[in-house]
Amino acid sequence: MVPIIVYPPDADGGRRVRADGTILGRAHNVQDVLALLRDAGFDPDEIDLDGPLIDWRGGGAYAWEPSGDDPA
Repeated sequence: MVPIIVYPPDADGGRRVRADGTILGRAHNVQDVLALLRDAGFDPDEIDLDGPLIDWRGGGAYAWEPSGDDPA
């Protein structure tokens, strides 16, 4: 399987999702991550959110608090 990276939450609480070097989109919760992966051709039923396939940066699958960073 290809590596999946979920980046830390941004100032709005969204997390960028990347698979095999391609940005799939921005997620605001676990369901969004699974939807992005499904749209990219992954079978969400085979994705282990706590497994080694997903690199959760800046917190795990349930860390969605805004970073507080002001992009301005």
